[in-house]
Amino acid sequence: MRYFKFIFFSLVALQAINAQAQTDSVLSIRQCVDIAIKNNLDVKKSELQMERLNIGYKQAKEYLLPSISGDVNHGINNGRNLNPYTYSYVTQSLTYGNYSLNGNLTLFSGFQNLNNIKQTSLSFQAGKMDFQQAKDQVTINVITAYLLVLDNAELLNQVSNQLDVSKKQVERLNILEKEGANKLPSDLYDLKGTYGDNQLNLVSAKNALEVSKLNLMQMLNIPYNKNLKLEPLTVQDVSSKTDASSDMVYDAALQQLAYIKAAELRSKSAEKSVKVALGALLPTLTLGGGIFTNYSSAAQKATFIDSTTVNTGAFVNGAGGSKLPVYSRQANYNNQNIGYYDQFKNNYNTQVSLSLHIPILNYFQNRNKVALAKINLQEARYVENNTKIVLKQNVEQAYLNMTSAYERYSVLTDQVKAYGESFRIAEIRFNAGVLTSYDFVLAKNNLDRSKINLINARYDCYIYNKILDYYQGKLTL
Repeated sequence: MRYFKFIFFSLVALQAINAQAQTDSVLSIRQCVDIAIKNNLDVKKSELQMERLNIGYKQAKEYLLPSISGDVNHGINNGRNLNPYTYSYVTQSLTYGNYSLNGNLTLFSGFQNLNNIKQTSLSFQAGKMDFQQAKDQVTINVITAYLLVLDNAELLNQVSNQLDVSKKQVERLNILEKEGANKLPSDLYDLKGTYGDNQLNLVSAKNALEVSKLNLMQMLNIPYNKNLKLEPLTVQDVSSKTDASSDMVYDAALQQLAYIKAAELRSKSAEKSVKVALGALLPTLTLGGGIFTNYSSAAQKATFIDSTTVNTGAFVNGAGGSKLPVYSRQANYNNQNIGYYDQFKNNYNTQVSLSLHIPILNYFQNRNKVALAKINLQEARYVENNTKIVLKQNVEQAYLNMTSAYERYSVLTDQVKAYGESFRIAEIRFNAGVLTSYDFVLAKNNLDRSKINLINARYDCYIYNKILDYYQGKLTL
């Protein structure tokens, strides 16, 4: 019973700890990027592809090594068989075994192996650049989503302040209305309408904030947590925009961006593929060697036992016309099976060969492979050129967006100051009863709109600066 109580209270404590952790969880932009890179499936797929290309590169280098193989063949033959020792046919059941160890080393193959090593090495380097680009893309997306959450949080705070101002004015006019001091009843209803608009704006701002949080957490591939908090950024001085021109940014991007390097490496890899295909048109020189031995249960050896005198059946004429038989000495042997180990050792033989393979005609396959390799090379060059063209367009667009954002920010900064002073005066006059509710609401709306626009412009400046930093290889968090 105590054991189950312990488990119960442990689970309750863990739930409380998890709830507290969710409530107090604060993520920095660096943590968000790290989580997203760790959990993003596209990044994982890119990493697997990089590893696949690495294995191909290793295999290309290992083709320079000799190939060695061993063969063991055991069997049973019944009926008429060839005795491997006497090369005569015997009718019996026998077992046999053949053993060999072979090796081959390519001495020359039109430099196919060397060019293949270079080609796969370049492909592997391109794969590493793709992996880096996948991480860079996730980083940019997370930064954008992170800033959008902060932007919406600041907008929500601004809308809340707007609501507070409207609420205070409505409360003030309600008091005046009850005391009979409100000269224009329409002022109260105008401000109530404005208060309602501010309430709707608050609902929309809250929803926008939660949607942006959801979008960020989906990028991180983590469960939605409404209590998630983000560490606020110390927004840099937005007036200090980059001094580099769009051409300078583009030149830096050509040297720094991973996907540009990947496109260039693929073009170089395609060039090596053409050389590999051309190598197949040249002769191939191969050095070979082997060790062989065998065993057969039919193999026998004769062992000398003794010798005896036997009548040959022939005779010679003796004296008086007699016939004398002819005798001879005959050696007697006993046939014995040769042991497995003796056969394995005695049948040992070696072979060394030098082979030259000259391709003459094989349905023009090699020449067509060369033609296809050249087409692939041209396609890789087109992709490289198009990638650089698109990069140029993106850099110019980002630079234009950055310039426009800073101009908007500068104008909006002055506008907020102007509308702020205008609203301050309008509020004093409205409270004094010398300004209509229409003019007061107009002044308030102008200030509210300019503040919201300024918030958006500030974050636009920040993100466009980050994008240009990314193009120049200077992205920091």
